[in-house]
Amino acid sequence: MNHGLAPHRATTDRFDVRLSSTPRGARLARLLAVEQLRAWGLPLWDPAQVVAELAVNAVTHGRVPGRDFRLVLGVGGGVLRIEVTDTRGDRVPVRRDPGRGLVIVEGIAERWGVREGPAPSKVVWAEVSLAAGSRGPATRRA
Repeated sequence: MNHGLAPHRATTDRFDVRLSSTPRGARLARLLAVEQLRAWGLPLWDPAQVVAELAVNAVTHGRVPGRDFRLVLGVGGGVLRIEVTDTRGDRVPVRRDPGRGLVIVEGIAERWGVREGPAPSKVVWAEVSLAAGSRGPATRRA
């Protein structure tokens, strides 16, 4: 299933996983994303930072006890789309100067935003360019 993203390769261009809404789940999201990006032969550093920030936000601000969060990676048109879904649709993220998470996302991503997910959830998404001039080398350990 492609969900509107043009195929990156003949292999799967979509990665989808549910994780526990805990600090361990947020760390695992980053690690799994790095391994998937490595398998696709894509840059690691910048996308891993975006995944880390969005996952931490999901478990810090979007956590509902007993409910997981979801990480989806999709590749198409020279863009990596990162989506993190949590079950607190009533809490929309706002960039604040004291908090650095969304400042980092904003600095790396071409664009980012929030949309409603299936009730009661929200999806925070970011798109990272995969252009040849991307800042993070594909071999850097994340």
